[in-house]
Amino acid sequence: MSGGRLFLALAAAGAVALAVPASGQQPQVDKRGVNVGNPSFMRKLVSAEKLELAAEQQYAQLTRSAYQKGALLPEGHPQVSRVRRIAQDLLPHSHKFNERAKDWRWEVNVIGAKQINAFCMPGGKIAFFQGILEILKLTDDEVAMVMGHEIAHALREHARERAAKSTLTNIGVGAAAILIGGNVGQLAQLGGNLLTLKFSRSDETEADLVGMEIAARAGYDPRSGITLWEKMSAAAKGAPPQWLSTHPSGQSRIDVIQKNLKDVMPLYEEARRRRLN
Repeated sequence: MSGGRLFLALAAAGAVALAVPASGQQPQVDKRGVNVGNPSFMRKLVSAEKLELAAEQQYAQLTRSAYQKGALLPEGHPQVSRVRRIAQDLLPHSHKFNERAKDWRWEVNVIGAKQINAFCMPGGKIAFFQGILEILKLTDDEVAMVMGHEIAHALREHARERAAKSTLTNIGVGAAAILIGGNVGQLAQLGGNLLTLKFSRSDETEADLVGMEIAARAGYDPRSGITLWEKMSAAAKGAPPQWLSTHPSGQSRIDVIQKNLKDVMPLYEEARRRRLN
């Protein structure tokens, strides 16, 4: 791999796998930054590998369908190049929150649709919709905050936790046998549509904090989370964007960002100095 980075062409859908820099190039992990504690123990009821395989299959279906409809933005499109560049900056800083992420087959694509939406599925399957980039006129710093937030959901395995909790609540403890040993199809059914998961208030707050740190470590201004949510709140005055969760509110998220800036601004300033040198 040249410089530890490589884009690999995948199947006919036009998806691209994004490799994380080799271990020798990863920044040294330190304990500074936000405090979000340990991930929920509930997630261990679900096989991470099988849920990630289910996510890979759903993501492949999405990108293939978009490609067939002419809605998957092609290689070389400015917005595709842009989000992949930002992803390359962010991904080396993901391992602090999930060691398994260094082995994920990361993919980054842009869907040519007006939806104000973005997501990162289990196993590192990222998609941005053109609407969130162009309707909101996001800066690179704001894109990094959105991407960091979505990556954080995958790193903290919120979908895995949700699948376990949902199944045990709706079906009963007997479902544990399926969760632990079930096949990919069963896990996909239990987890629901991984493209449209709705997370809890605590999950969203956690993703905001982890995403803010990842972006800061990559040299993107964490204060841009404030302008991002101002734009989101303005957009919500019409039909609420799909990406805009009903919990917590935009102002609550701004308050959380402001409260925690002290923990990530030094990381951002260090990253900026490294870039300048």
